[in-house]
Amino acid sequence: MEIKVNYLDNLRQEAKFDDFTVIADQPIRYKGDGSAPGPFDYFLASSALCAAYFVKVYCAARSIPTENIRLSQNNIVDPENRYKQIFKIQVELPADISEKDRQGILRSIDRCTVKKVIQTGPEFIIEEVESIDADAQALLMPSPASESSTFIPGKDLPLEETIANMSGILANLGMKIEIASWRNIVPNVWSLHIRDAQSPMCFTNGKGSTKESALASALGEFIERLNCNFFYNDQFWGEDIANAEFVHYPDEKWFQPGPNGELPAEILDGYTREIYDPENELLGTHLYDTNSGNTARGICSLPFIRHSDGETVYFPSNLIENLYLSNGMSAGNTLAEAQVQCLSEIFERAVKREILEGEIALPDVPADVLAKYPGIVEGIKGLEEQGFPVLVKDASLGGQFPVMCVTLMNPRTGGVFASFGAHPKLEVALERSLTELLQGRSFEGLNDLPKPTFSSNAVTEPNNFVEHFIDSSGLVSWKFFSAKSDYDFVEWDFTSQGENANAEEAQAMFDILEEMGKEVYMAVYQHLGATACRILVPDYSEIYLVEDLILDNTNKALAFREDILNIHRLDEEQLEMLVERLEDVEADDYTDIVTLIGIEFDDNTVWGQLTILELKLLIYLALQEFEEAKELVETFLQYNTNTVERGLFYQCLNVVLEVELDDDLDLNDYEINFRRMFGDERMDAVIGSMDGSIRFYGLTETSMKLEGLDRHLRLIDSYKKLHAARAKAVALN
Repeated sequence: MEIKVNYLDNLRQEAKFDDFTVIADQPIRYKGDGSAPGPFDYFLASSALCAAYFVKVYCAARSIPTENIRLSQNNIVDPENRYKQIFKIQVELPADISEKDRQGILRSIDRCTVKKVIQTGPEFIIEEVESIDADAQALLMPSPASESSTFIPGKDLPLEETIANMSGILANLGMKIEIASWRNIVPNVWSLHIRDAQSPMCFTNGKGSTKESALASALGEFIERLNCNFFYNDQFWGEDIANAEFVHYPDEKWFQPGPNGELPAEILDGYTREIYDPENELLGTHLYDTNSGNTARGICSLPFIRHSDGETVYFPSNLIENLYLSNGMSAGNTLAEAQVQCLSEIFERAVKREILEGEIALPDVPADVLAKYPGIVEGIKGLEEQGFPVLVKDASLGGQFPVMCVTLMNPRTGGVFASFGAHPKLEVALERSLTELLQGRSFEGLNDLPKPTFSSNAVTEPNNFVEHFIDSSGLVSWKFFSAKSDYDFVEWDFTSQGENANAEEAQAMFDILEEMGKEVYMAVYQHLGATACRILVPDYSEIYLVEDLILDNTNKALAFREDILNIHRLDEEQLEMLVERLEDVEADDYTDIVTLIGIEFDDNTVWGQLTILELKLLIYLALQEFEEAKELVETFLQYNTNTVERGLFYQCLNVVLEVELDDDLDLNDYEINFRRMFGDERMDAVIGSMDGSIRFYGLTETSMKLEGLDRHLRLIDSYKKLHAARAKAVALN
């Protein structure tokens, strides 16, 4: 994690990381102002807080209350060497906790991350650089020995060369990539989380049987998502980009809807129109670009090559964003390598959906077949030794598709996790299933798995598949676990032994889709110095329903974005129109404004926690429509997931509104004790919100220029690097 330090007044400093700012000072005796803890105080507190966190996680997993658990830490300093210290952590536990849980709580403290780093002994490297921001990939793994050449199935270059090439591409883009965490909780299963140090919203997770393969996986995913603009999906890219020569890619085209909003003739083809518009309800106006919001330019459309005949077909960027998410994206050392990965993931997700929604029981992989892959067997053994039964299944549906499944059961909670992986080689598909299962997860993280169900409606509900796609946290049917499988086991193999193995394997998967009657469309991206592709298989690789183009399109943001960002400057009539649209919008009241308008507010601000419900409430307050405000306050308090401070503000507002709306009550009779209960600052904010002297309490002013929205501006800065690289690549050609 990158922590940037700025000097403030006197000896005060601020450390900025992610969306947080920590202030440090020195005691007055050391010439400071004593206004904040010192750096060493934060260090001491970190180990105590980390220990307490692991106690909380242990107790939460076992429904043990923590109200009467107390923890303290003292550091005992060696009188002859002040750098040699003993950290003594003590835990006070209630009498009714069992001896087993007492020992479990003590063992949980032993897992404290801060403690383990201190005990291992971090290495400090102190150096001068010309620019901190330009010190691009110094935070990745040390460069492997030049003579190392580790080949793994599916890669056209050694891992070492792959990692070096991808790191160089990111460095040339000016992106500083940092590794935020590593996981290796069972043998031969590695995962890591990497992110852009300057824009942490841009992150990926990698997985593999070794740390090098996991790093290559994470970097490859990072580059594919840059090439396909996935990090910036649903977001507003700012007015400069919206009015630039191009928004997404230099070869994009913009088409105007017909006079009555009809689909332009230039977009899609007959095959895709039947899929995306089966009821002839889809309009061109449904497909305006969310990222630019520039409806005057028309519909931003991106060229894809139809695989069957090589013809170019233009797909609206909005349609891709709404239906496909990250499905069908990949980067590789070669185009064929990227295609194999891309098509494998499409099959993995489509077959997974067919199996889960069809409640299909899969055949077990026989022990003698599994024994051919000792590294995978060792990883499974590691899970089972921790008390997690593992089922290894053939998900090829009788040898039709290159897909495998590893399912974990958690007897402690009754939860299950069905992980799928795909690749032309059975071993690789199986390895991907296992590494996907544990990607970014600790053993504690396996306590949050959903329980199986016999409810077919719950399993087949469309959003269940979306949950499976996002993090595999969706429901699984108990029928999936039947010992009577719906297919026989097949020891399948879709690999090629030729010199052009990846190209031949990609063609084999294209052939499967052709036999199914599916048309395939592909775009290739090389502007950023890497080879990446995006493949769409209409009526097969969608994540969301096509109806969402009409019923739940992300570009509903265009009806709200400008007014909400300018809310402090709207007059009464404009506010009335805005709240009316918010009442009518096809979105849940608990939808956050971040999602509604595509702006990344800082999580730690009121904006970052703001929902449609709370925004409507604040507008009704500004309009002095207190009955409507009172109703929403009561709803807010009943289902509040906001901060404690925000909850207390609305608790105070609720009682003041109660008095205001009751003709028999007078605020003067209650104000003294309201102030004693809620404090003068909170009470003043409530009264000011009601008399109009305070508008939209807690929301800082901004506009379409995004003033003060540092988190979102960092995201736009990240995208501008890609935009500039694409423009440069075209200029050079």
